[in-house]
Amino acid sequence: MRGSVYYQSAELIKTIFVEGAKKTERVDKTHPHYQCIASYKTAKAYRDVWENFFHYLREHWKIKDPISITSEMVASYMEYKSEYHVSKQYLEKISSAIGKLEIALKRHTLSQYGEAGDFDFSVRQNVLDMSRDLKLVADNYHNRTYQHPHVLIASLSDPLHRLAATIQYEGGARIEGVGLIKPDQLLGIRLDPITGTDKGVIFTKEKGGKEGDVLVSTTTYNRLLHHFQTNKRFKIDRQKYSYDIRSTCEQMGMTPEGSHGLRWNFSKRRMMEYAKAGYTYEQSLQAVSWEMKHNRASITEHYLG
Repeated sequence: MRGSVYYQSAELIKTIFVEGAKKTERVDKTHPHYQCIASYKTAKAYRDVWENFFHYLREHWKIKDPISITSEMVASYMEYKSEYHVSKQYLEKISSAIGKLEIALKRHTLSQYGEAGDFDFSVRQNVLDMSRDLKLVADNYHNRTYQHPHVLIASLSDPLHRLAATIQYEGGARIEGVGLIKPDQLLGIRLDPITGTDKGVIFTKEKGGKEGDVLVSTTTYNRLLHHFQTNKRFKIDRQKYSYDIRSTCEQMGMTPEGSHGLRWNFSKRRMMEYAKAGYTYEQSLQAVSWEMKHNRASITEHYLG
């Protein structure tokens, strides 16, 4: 499907919007209006989400045609949104809109090619449920920094989880950046000009994010090197990792903030390091934002509360 994201959303909404369609018709599997919408307000709300999603796909996945959307991209987008600790209601709205997008894409491909595309965005519910369970969404904003991150990391039950958490804490990586690391992603030791210390460099291409280097202590870097002596890759199960963090927090009487809370710790510490190196507040914001694989400096302020 060619055109701008606005043209694409307009074309897709036509496939499911039926003005005046009755509710009894929209829930009847045998009726032509099944799963359609009849409200202009709802149609606009869905289009707003779709257009934001399409912009995201173009920026992070280089995808310009909605027909190419996969379940992996859906999961990545929702995880990307939950990273900013959006409200529970907003993430539910996104999930609902993407559910309708699946229907719209099936109807569009059926009308264009005579066969409905094989779209399955059910993963959206899994991400939504996990975000609720791990308290990645809430009814309001709150600071998610861990007070005692070193204690939390040291108390995790799985040694691989401890290493992954350390990388997130020291380097600000997203969970996607530590879920799978291969030997060729280790780029050696280099001097960090901000702290004046040697750091190990891990190159990551985070799902739905951008490519870049993650700087960790030489101790952590060497732990990874040691792991690769007997393993072809470093890999963790995301759900088990998240559960380990949550259950450990509960056992220790800490508020579970998920692995993303470790990125909050990173941003605060790194801001202080830039300040000590003589950078202005604005320069520090932008630099830390880039290190966390964001574009806008204002994103860092979110982590600073």
